[in-house]
Amino acid sequence: MGTSGRVVLGRAIKGQWRDVAFGSALGMTHQAGEALVPVLIGVVVDQAIARGDLGALLRWLAVLAVVYLALSFGFRFGARAGERAAERAAHALRVALVGRVLDPGGGAEDGRPPGALTSIATEDARRAGAVAMALMFAVSALAGLLVGAVALLRTSVPLGLTVLAGTPLLLWLGHLLSKPLERRSEAEQERAAHASGVAADLVAGLRVLKGIGAEAAAVARYRRTSRDSLAATLRATRAEALQNGVVLALTGIFIAVVALVGGRLTAQGDISLGQLVSAVGLALFLLGPLETFSWVNAEFARGRASAARVAEVLAAPPAVAPGGRPPAVPVRGAVRLRGVAFGGLRDLDLDIAAGETLGVAATDPADAAALLDCLGRRSDPDAGTVELDGVPLRDLSPAGLRTAILVAAHDADLFAGTLRANLTAALHAGPLDDGGAPGTRNDGLAPEGDGSTLQDEPRPPEHDTPAMVAAAADEVARALPDGLDSLISEHGRSLSGGQRQRVALARALAADRPVLVLHDPTTAVDAVTEARIAAGIRDLRRGRTTILVTTSPALLAVADRVVLLDAGRVTGPSSHTDLLRDDITYRTAVLA
Repeated sequence: MGTSGRVVLGRAIKGQWRDVAFGSALGMTHQAGEALVPVLIGVVVDQAIARGDLGALLRWLAVLAVVYLALSFGFRFGARAGERAAERAAHALRVALVGRVLDPGGGAEDGRPPGALTSIATEDARRAGAVAMALMFAVSALAGLLVGAVALLRTSVPLGLTVLAGTPLLLWLGHLLSKPLERRSEAEQERAAHASGVAADLVAGLRVLKGIGAEAAAVARYRRTSRDSLAATLRATRAEALQNGVVLALTGIFIAVVALVGGRLTAQGDISLGQLVSAVGLALFLLGPLETFSWVNAEFARGRASAARVAEVLAAPPAVAPGGRPPAVPVRGAVRLRGVAFGGLRDLDLDIAAGETLGVAATDPADAAALLDCLGRRSDPDAGTVELDGVPLRDLSPAGLRTAILVAAHDADLFAGTLRANLTAALHAGPLDDGGAPGTRNDGLAPEGDGSTLQDEPRPPEHDTPAMVAAAADEVARALPDGLDSLISEHGRSLSGGQRQRVALARALAADRPVLVLHDPTTAVDAVTEARIAAGIRDLRRGRTTILVTTSPALLAVADRVVLLDAGRVTGPSSHTDLLRDDITYRTAVLA
C-alpha cells in the first residue's frame, strides 16, 4: 500500500474497478431513465392529452412503463455492484492492515493500543471502502444531471444554460463545505479509537481492578474518555448537519430559479404546456442528483479522513530493518552477544553454546525485557551485535528468524477456541530442525490445516504428549470437562493464572524451535508443579538451546550454567548452587 490517504483510496477503488464501472453504468441507466420520465410526461401531455388521442396515450404510457422497468433494474443491480465493491475494498484494506500488524518486522503497533488498531481495521476500513460506493453514485448522479441539462436545452436554451451554470457552482460550494467535516471526522475517529483502546485495557485488567478495588477510578477514566469521544462525534455531526442544511437550501433556491425561468417562458409562449410540465418535473428531478452530491461529498470527507489513518498504519516503519538472509540449515543454536547496549544493557557479552540450557537471573525486570527484545529481534541493539550460529541477527529476515528462535513472553496470550487449537497454534510455522526438514517435531502434535485459523486438530493428540507433560498441561486438559476439546475464552480468562501459564508453556515447547527463550514461565504455579515443569523442560529440551530468563530457583537449578544480569552486565557463569553460595546479589535476587 502507499504512504498517503489519497493513494490508499485510489488503490482501493482501482482494485474494485470492475464492480465500480459496472455499477456506474447501471446507475447511469437508472438516472437517465429518471430524467427521461418528466420529458416523456410532457410528451404525453402535448401529443396525447392535448389532442385527445387515446392511441397515442396508450403508446406513450407503454414507453413510460419500459423506462420505469429499465431504471428499476438499473438501480437494483447497480446498487448491488456498488455495495459489493465497497465491501470488497474494505475487506482488502482490513487484510492489508492485519498483514502489516502481523509483519515479523513489527512497528505498526508502536504508539497504538490494540483498541485503536481494531478501530482502524474495522470502522476506518469500512469508511474508506465506502468511497467506492460513493464514487458509483457520483458518476450516476452526474449522468442524471447531464441528461436533465440536455433535455432542458432541447426544451429551452435559457433553461439549459441556467442548469449548466448553476450545477458546477453548487458542486464547488458543496466541496468547500465538506472540508470542516473532513477535519472533524478525523478527530472523531481518533477519539473513538482512543476510547476503544481504553475500554480494551480495562476489560483485559478487570480481575486486577476488582482485586485492588479500583473500579471507581477505572469507571471515571473511561467516562472522561467516552465524553471526549462523544464531544468529537457531536462536532462532526454538527459539521455534517451544517453542510447538508446549507447545500439543501442552496439546492432549493436553484430549483426555484429554474421553475421561475420556465414559468416566465411559458407565459410568454416560448414553450408549450407539456414542455413546462417537463421543465418543472426536471427541476424537481434535479433535487435527487444534487442531494446525492451532498451525500457523496460527506462520504468522501469521511473516507479521506479514515484512509489517512489507514495509511499511517500501512506506512509505519518496521521496528527492525529487514535482513535478507535465511537462517543456516540446520540451525545449531549457538547464540552470542558482543558489546550489546540496549535499554538498561551495557556492553553485554554472553556466549551460549549450541544445545545448552542457560539460566539468566536478572536483578532488574527492565534488563530482562531488554534482553528478550534483542534475542527475539523485536528491536535491534543500539550498539553491539547478537549472533545466531555466527550470523548477526540484523542480517536475518525477521520471518526466518522466528523459525529458529522463539521468545515465549511471560504474559503470552491465549486465543478464544479449544485447548487443542491453542496448543497447535504455532505448529504451522515449520521450524527448521536439526535435520533441516521443516515440520519434523518431537512434540507429538501435528499442525492444523494451513494455520490461518485456530481450528480443531483432525487427529486429536493425547493428553500425555511430550510438550504437555513437560509443561504439566496434561493436568489442565484432564481437569477440563471436554479435555482438549474444551473451549477457552478470549485471553484464556476461563482458566486460572497457573493453567494459562502451563498451556502457554506447552504451546512454546510444542513449537520445538532450535532456540527457545522462556521468560518466567512458572510464576503462577505451586512449588511442586514448578519442580515438575523444570524437570520436564530439561528432559524435553535436552540437546537444543534453551535460555531460561527467570529468578525461579527450581528452573535455574536445572540449567547447565547460570549467569547473573546485574546493572546491565552479566557475571558468572557458574552453577546455580555455586552462585547461591558465593554471590550475595544473586542470592538476594533469587531467594528474596
